[in-house]
Amino acid sequence: MAVKKLIEVALPLEAINAAAAKEKSPRRGHPSTLHLWWARRPLAAARAVIWASLVDDPSSHPEKYPTPEEQNSERERLFKVLEGILSWEDVSDDRAIKAAKDEIMASMGTDVPPLLDPFAGGGAIPLEGQRLGLEAYAQDLNPVAVTINKAMIEIPPRFKDAPAVNPESQSRRGLSSYSGYAGISDDISYYGDWMREEVTRRVGHLYPRVTLPTAVGGGAAPAIAWIWSRTVDCPNPACDCKTPLVRSFDLSRKKGKEQHVEPLLSDEGIKYSVQPGKSKRSATIDRRGAVCIKCGAPITLDYIRDAAKFKRMGCDLMAVVADAPTGRYYSSPDESQKEAAYVTRPEEYPSGALFGKAQVNIGLYGLNETSDLFTNRQLTVMQCFSEVIHDVAAKAAQDAAAAGMSADPRGLSDNGAGAIAYGQAIGLYLQFAMDKALDRGTSLCCWDAGYQKIGNTFGRQALPMRWMFAESNPLGDSTGSFSGAVKWVADAVSALPASNTAGIARQFDAQSDSGLRDVIVSTDPPYYDNIDYADLSDFFYVWDRASLREFYPDLFGTILVPKEEELVAAPYRFANGKAEAKEFFEEGMRQVFRRLYVTATDDVPVTVYYGYKQSESEKKENGEVVSSSGWETMLQAIIDAGFSITGTWPMRTELTTALKNKMNALATSVVLVCRKRPDDAPMATRRDFVNTLKRELKPALDKLQTSNIAPVDLAQSAIGPGIGVYSRFSKVLEANGSEMTVRAALQIINQELDLYFSDQDNDLDRDSRFCVDLYTSYAFNQIRFGDADNLARAKNTSTDGIAARGALSSSKGIVRLLGRDELKETPDPSFCWLFTQQLTHAMETGGIEACAQMIKGIYDSRAENAKALAYRLFTIADKKGWAQEAFAYNSLVVAWPDIQDRAAQLQAQEPVQYALDLDA
Repeated sequence: MAVKKLIEVALPLEAINAAAAKEKSPRRGHPSTLHLWWARRPLAAARAVIWASLVDDPSSHPEKYPTPEEQNSERERLFKVLEGILSWEDVSDDRAIKAAKDEIMASMGTDVPPLLDPFAGGGAIPLEGQRLGLEAYAQDLNPVAVTINKAMIEIPPRFKDAPAVNPESQSRRGLSSYSGYAGISDDISYYGDWMREEVTRRVGHLYPRVTLPTAVGGGAAPAIAWIWSRTVDCPNPACDCKTPLVRSFDLSRKKGKEQHVEPLLSDEGIKYSVQPGKSKRSATIDRRGAVCIKCGAPITLDYIRDAAKFKRMGCDLMAVVADAPTGRYYSSPDESQKEAAYVTRPEEYPSGALFGKAQVNIGLYGLNETSDLFTNRQLTVMQCFSEVIHDVAAKAAQDAAAAGMSADPRGLSDNGAGAIAYGQAIGLYLQFAMDKALDRGTSLCCWDAGYQKIGNTFGRQALPMRWMFAESNPLGDSTGSFSGAVKWVADAVSALPASNTAGIARQFDAQSDSGLRDVIVSTDPPYYDNIDYADLSDFFYVWDRASLREFYPDLFGTILVPKEEELVAAPYRFANGKAEAKEFFEEGMRQVFRRLYVTATDDVPVTVYYGYKQSESEKKENGEVVSSSGWETMLQAIIDAGFSITGTWPMRTELTTALKNKMNALATSVVLVCRKRPDDAPMATRRDFVNTLKRELKPALDKLQTSNIAPVDLAQSAIGPGIGVYSRFSKVLEANGSEMTVRAALQIINQELDLYFSDQDNDLDRDSRFCVDLYTSYAFNQIRFGDADNLARAKNTSTDGIAARGALSSSKGIVRLLGRDELKETPDPSFCWLFTQQLTHAMETGGIEACAQMIKGIYDSRAENAKALAYRLFTIADKKGWAQEAFAYNSLVVAWPDIQDRAAQLQAQEPVQYALDLDA
């Protein structure tokens, strides 16, 4: 029987979630800054999941830890080891990483199987496997994803500890003082500078400097942005205006330095003048349509779309932004700036058709090819960068050979490690820098008047239409520049884990047999129809193919990213739309997990991430969630393949501030822990399943609550023991002999979860039970006195009595629960509803300190009862879709350990009053 691993028993979930959420705002040097990828898993989560999958749980070794107390003590020690490598700052601590690796060896021995991620994507899982000392296999159908993984786990180890080869570093440092990837990072910076200088020599005249007035320093400064507006001819026959389509004429909203564009109308047309202060003009376009800036005639969106499709939409240069000694300087466009900007298209440039979500919005406006997203000047400079990639690779290879690197004739596609491969590696990383510049170098980039900088093309997982856009200066030094992108790439490479074993990244369809056996499997599959990676990746692929096809002829052999085999439920790809897409996805997932069943080792559980989102769920009329197609499909595919699910762990990978904004942000990424089900697993009836579920679910939920798991995570964590019961049987048969589906099992599990919380109501005082029922039906809204009175009588209490205790308003035949901001300030621990609401309000207004003041000195169960009720109220608010309410109760429970600690400190600081013994 396989040894039970830590991830199958317990995890320091709050520490993992905190580290994962923090990574959503990565800093320079973080691997996610190497290249954009959509829906990356935080490295902290991937690292924790892999490590906890390999380390034995103490309960597996009763000879060492015979009692529950000793097992818990050992788990706490393991948690400390794991917590020592969670944050991004921790991974540079060699001692912490070594301690983590030592624990893996203690459990697995020295011969640890390789790690496979068949949906490698942005590469978080293979990278963290390599960091923990595993041989990593990264597979993906998408060539852009494969290239990213090659750049992270395959190429760097080939040149570990190699010195920089560029002449400047050779003369300064020679062959010494290089460790890890410092050498290749140094070369990326050097050849990136060389590349920019070469492109500037060829097309630098297209980016003229801005003449500055004496008041802001004088002289000439590099432009950092050109602000454009799309235009259409006014449909009014009596008006000859080429009207700008502008959402805001403001350029800078910085206090004291406000600037705007003022359109000056004349018979000759429109001139644009930059003026101080905020604009007094309204937008000329919104979601409903536009208006002519000159005559005020309405312009429909259909008219605008037709103009765009038939190439009658133009662009006007409205302003130029420069980087002056005193800060941002905004100038009206002069003739030299216009002349440089209005250039013809280059003769050659890569392009490809846009599909799906990448085209659905912008296709309405005639933007159907990747090249349509760029101005002529942008296409010209990016084509020049692409051409120079080959030159820089050749130059780096020549310098590498001169520095004494092996003359191995093999290149990157042959896993070479000589001078040619090194030059190609430099070319690849500089292509990544170009890709970063591309992301901020299209006509879909906005100008942020608050931060006064250019936004990126992919602000979200789609391509949005921009009426007013900002053109960056790729030859400058500000946001969107190639040199800035080079710095990000070089820093990211230098911070990669220096491994002695090169990983393997290859293009492969996860539905096919990889040929691997007895490997560790951890993966993050596509989430139904959430992201069409292939459609979005074409934006980068056409440029990568132009530059890198010589290095990877097989990887870049197709015109566009393969889409037919991509495992997403994209309705537009199928004749029968949504139904056929659903069938394709579900059958594909079943095939994937059948392959993984054969591939995976028996000794380590398979871990699967699923980005559960309530937006993909079906709902009843009252808003309650009843099912999630993608979630059910994933579970069904795993179970049908022969796995049983032994655990589910919610990983909150979003910034916690987002929880306030919308209910969908409360959803989590769930890690499913799976084991191969024994061949002789028994069948069960529905009654067997329900009875076993009742017996095992309650203790599991008690344990989760005791561990202070966040309410937002509890429901998904409860799926683990629940679906674990269902999946341990070979089949669960309904009364009519049919096989129970995952959907039916989930409904039963959720019913038992509801019963668990309902049973906790029985421990409440009668007034609190009444308030919970009233809250469930009406929240804090008004109801008629008669209805409230009937409910109160059923609970053996009275509305007048509860009103007197300060929880209820009852006046003129209307009753309602008092809002938290209306409650009395004096805590009342004897009234659980009131006390819970007072604590929740204290958390909202005064945080941990205010809550601690309320519970200090309470030694009985009343404080814990309030915490339990907060769990209950969260589940009610969650089901009802009351996001603010759910967030409030979740915040209280998450902070509970800190509240208790602070309360104990406050109590210890209380002065002790000693009585005088007068008889002494």
